[in-house]
Formats: sequence, C-alpha cells, structure tokens
Amino acid sequence: MTELESSQAIAESEFDREVEKNFRWNFAVNTLDIAFIMFGLNMISQATIMPLFVRSLTSSKIIIGMIPAISSLAFLLPQLLTANYTEGLRRKKPFTVLIGGLGERTPWLWIALVIWFLAVPYPTAALVGFFFFLGMASASSGICNPAWYDMIAKVIPLKKRGMWAGVSNSLGAFLGIAGAWVAGSILVAWAYPHNFALCFFLAFIAASISWVGLALNREPVSPIVKAPSSLNNYFKQLPGVLRRDPNYVRFLTSRTVANLGGMAAGFFMVYGMEKFSFSGAQVGSLTGVLIASQAVMNLVFGALGDRHGHKGILVSVSFSLALASAAAWLATSPAWMYLSFALLGVAMAGYSVSGMNIILEFCAPQDRPTYIGLTNTLLAPGVALAPLIGGLLATRLGYRPMFLIAVLVSILGGALVAWWVREPRHQIRIEPLGPQDEVEHVV
Repeated sequence: MTELESSQAIAESEFDREVEKNFRWNFAVNTLDIAFIMFGLNMISQATIMPLFVRSLTSSKIIIGMIPAISSLAFLLPQLLTANYTEGLRRKKPFTVLIGGLGERTPWLWIALVIWFLAVPYPTAALVGFFFFLGMASASSGICNPAWYDMIAKVIPLKKRGMWAGVSNSLGAFLGIAGAWVAGSILVAWAYPHNFALCFFLAFIAASISWVGLALNREPVSPIVKAPSSLNNYFKQLPGVLRRDPNYVRFLTSRTVANLGGMAAGFFMVYGMEKFSFSGAQVGSLTGVLIASQAVMNLVFGALGDRHGHKGILVSVSFSLALASAAAWLATSPAWMYLSFALLGVAMAGYSVSGMNIILEFCAPQDRPTYIGLTNTLLAPGVALAPLIGGLLATRLGYRPMFLIAVLVSILGGALVAWWVREPRHQIRIEPLGPQDEVEHVV
C-alpha cells in the first residue's frame, strides 16, 4: 500500500467513526428539519391550499397548473449548475444553511405579506408576487439540494436512509394532519384574504424551526472530494455519465414518462370544489386524508427501501397515481375524492422516500452531487410540463378526459420502471467520474 493509499484509508476510517458516533444526533436533528418543513408545507399544500388561493384570483386552469410547474422547474433546473461547486466542498452544511435559510424559507413570509396587502385591491399584483416568491423558494431549495442531500448521504448510512426518510416524513405528516386541521379552521374562521395570508405566515414559522434542525447537523469532513474543475470542463464530462450506464438512462427515460402521469394531481382539489362545492372544513379534512396516508406509507416504504431497494417503491408511486386519477374520473360523490387524496398521499410518500435515495445508488460517493443535479435537471422538463399539459387538456377536453389520460400515462411509466430498469443496488458498482489524479484526498 502506498503512502497516499494508507493516508486515504486512515481518513476514511476516521470519517466512518465520526459518522457512527454522531448518527443518533444527526438522525434526530434531520428528522426535526424534515418534520417541521413538512408541517409548514402541508399548511400551504400545493394539492389543496395553493390551488384554492390562485383560483380566488383567476379562473384559468392553465395558471392553476403553473403552481406545480413553476415550483418543479425552479427546483430542478438549477441543481446541475451548483453540483460542480458542491463536489469540491469538504463540508456541505454552511452552504446549505445559508441558502436554505434566506432563499428557501423567507419567501413564505413575503407571500403572506403579499396576500394580506395586495390580494383584494391588486389581485393581479398578488398573483405575480405569489408566483415570484414561490419560484424563489423553489429555486433556492434546488440550488442547495445537491449539497444538502450529499450531506444527508454522509451523515446517514446507506441502509438507514430509508428508515430516516420514513420516520422523518411520517412525523412531518402527523404534524401536517394538525396543520391541515388548523388550515381548514383558518379558512372558515378568517375572512379572505387574511385566511390564506395566515396559513403562509404559520408555514414560515414552521419552516424556521426546521432550519434550526438543519443548522444543528454534525457533518464530518469528506475524506475524498473532487479537485476544482471549470464549469466548461465539468459540463463536457456529463455526456459520459449517460454513455457509461445504460441502466441509468433507462431510469431517466422511465421516470420522465412516470412524471408525466402526475399531470392530474394538482387538479383534484379544484375539480372537487367545482363538482361538489367543498367547504373550508372539507378542504381541511381532505388535506388531512392526504397527509395521513403519507404518514403511514412513509414508514412502510422506508422499511421496504432499506431492505429491498427503491425501484419497487417508485413503481408503486406510478400505480398509486393511476388509481388516484381513476378515482377522480369515477367520482360521483365526495367519497371518491377522499379516495383520490388517500392514493395521492401514497404516491407522495413513495416519492419522498425513494425519489432521491435511489439516485445515490447509481454512483460513487464523490459523484453524488453530479448525479443528483443531473437527474433532477434532466427530469425537470417532464415534471414541469405535466401540470401544464393537464391544464391544457382540462381546458380543451374537460377534467374527466384529462384524468383518464393521466391514468394511462401513469400505468405506462410504472411498467417501464418495473420491467426496463434494474435495481441499481444490484448492479456492478460504477467507478468515479474522471481519472484518479483528479481526486483530492483529505487527511
């Protein structure tokens, strides 16, 4: 063994000991982070509260479809731009704490103020302000996402990540049930637009508590980081990532189709409101059903992901979305919409547990930010187009034909993931990108 290899082995051994020593602490503080950010986001749910607010300002189905489109696009596209920078960071936490605080969480406060002061006298300005700050929060989340999830991969071992994702998301979902009840009560008890403004303000408070958990991480220094590279050279190596791993390409293709199947998810509440005239209390109870199903299935999927891998869970996501859209298509009473939201919660739980965790298993540890950024950037068009296509189809054909199309596309996407993609945990380990002399060893 050379002196360099010996130094690297010592550094990796010290890294592993530090991870093990701080595992319980990091598990707890990251659970706090996820639980409270979910608590806050469920109070302003993209599936329920946000569509209702935008619907109060415009009747355009396409504009309502812009909520998940803008949120997804702003979150996914910037990630590849920051992945190169992230790979060179020995600690990811300082960058994540800064961007995750100022850029990701404070926009909910600004949206609350925009709604409070502008929604009635200047509805168009309120709509523009809402989408601007929604985009800011989503883009900031995307900018720090490669660094944040690489930090998670460092402090939470591989076969504990599913358990952590399941526990933290379930706790957040249980808190979210209370948040949904509070949101429903606020919508009934407070006059418009102050009811929506208060929901966003409380979401900001919850997100601020989650930031404390993020800041309390005990992150060890990475034993291996990539040597600095120009952005031009970095982008030149990305096509090689796709050429060397056909299974990864099949995964991206299958997930793109599956994501298009989610075109209906953002319209369940608006459709139910128009068809069944839901009250504020019913909106709260539907949100509660959505979150309760997430709470239960997060734990189930977390255990399954650790034990068997994450591919099968992503198959379940697609088929759950297909059933959710089918229930909305068949809806003849409000009970069908409760079923739709329960199934949507199952899909959201599966994606929250496995959507990111599976990416980490396609690559070497030092390449994780690149794979996170590349995956999310390449999936961005399908994720962003899905709700816009859904809005266009609902405008031209009506909601029910759009739901039926969503069923068919979701089934196709799930079938592709099931039979075309190999579980990455069982494939031959892919070597790190670039020659070894481009890797800097930190002792």
